[in-house]
Amino acid sequence: MGEGAVALRRRLRQLVREHVPPDFLGAFTADPADLAVAQSFCRRLADEGLLCLAWPEEFGGRDASAWEQTVVREEMWAYHEPRGAQYMGVNWVGPTIMRHGSAEQQKLHLPPIAAGEVIWCQGFSEPNSGSDLASLRTAARRDGAGWRISGQKVWTSYATMAQWCFLLARTSKGARKQQGLTIFLVPMSDPAIEVRPIASMLGPHHLNEVFFDNLAVTEADVLGTVDEGWAVVQEVLAFERVGIARYARCERLLQAAPGALGDQWEDLPDELRGRWARMLTHCRRARLLAYRVVGLQDGGQVRAGDAATYRIAVTRLDQESAEVLAEIVALARTTTEDAVRFRRAVDDHRRYSVSATVASGSIEMQRILLARALLAAS
Repeated sequence: MGEGAVALRRRLRQLVREHVPPDFLGAFTADPADLAVAQSFCRRLADEGLLCLAWPEEFGGRDASAWEQTVVREEMWAYHEPRGAQYMGVNWVGPTIMRHGSAEQQKLHLPPIAAGEVIWCQGFSEPNSGSDLASLRTAARRDGAGWRISGQKVWTSYATMAQWCFLLARTSKGARKQQGLTIFLVPMSDPAIEVRPIASMLGPHHLNEVFFDNLAVTEADVLGTVDEGWAVVQEVLAFERVGIARYARCERLLQAAPGALGDQWEDLPDELRGRWARMLTHCRRARLLAYRVVGLQDGGQVRAGDAATYRIAVTRLDQESAEVLAEIVALARTTTEDAVRFRRAVDDHRRYSVSATVASGSIEMQRILLARALLAAS
């Protein structure tokens, strides 16, 4: 990536050391102080122009390369995402509005994202339309010059704290279920929207039900062309699936294991240390796959099959590395402060890994996307 990327990585790590507590495990815990840390850190990144580094200057960025933004993505994910939920706005909501939004939408939404002042949630999955997203039932019907939206979304991360929702709804029936879908940008403060949290092992804010009861929207809230939202969704999902550098956290935890265990590291079974080494190799493989997709996207290509390949590799890495790390800490007897902190980080990683092959499209759907891409190219 070059010397500039090395300097950027060094600066980001310095900021993390100075402004993020060493025991920070993410913004979305039962402790409100963790969210406050993330919000403050996010604004600090924005003040230095590091939050939306690769965005065009006209939209609040620094016109940096996609590779520099990748460095930010890796360092943030490695340190338990101290940006909080901002990666959603930075990685794909903002870029999608740049590509498909009106001038008015760009003026309204992009500056707050670039400043780290707004949180978005994604209104996609429904109770009977998770992996088969195109079968969704949330409906938008014409009402004079605007629309009325009614329906239910589920598994909506950050819905309790988000100010805006990137909402997909059905506006007409087409010959294929992918036709007749439209994207709306709606404020979560509207009283026609109700959010009900879903308790889970992941902690607060991650899973929610969202109900839309005759929500009134206007043409100004439509992103792109009415009935043609599916093409935009395909771009969104490709950016989203590459936008989380899971491999960076896996690699950091794996590399920290010998130091956290100290002298006990040599007492671990050879077979377990062999699997640990294999996981480090898999981290590098996932990183290279991510770089391949970033390179393609940087060249203007957004292909579902490439993103699916990366997603399959990195979600399996998440779970397999979590198993190895859990076995390592189970055999450790060290009680130093570093060892205790490492054990907590591994437990957090393990809990999140459980959902890795389901979130953002199940691994089964990724395999289907990859198979279709391979068949189309043959």
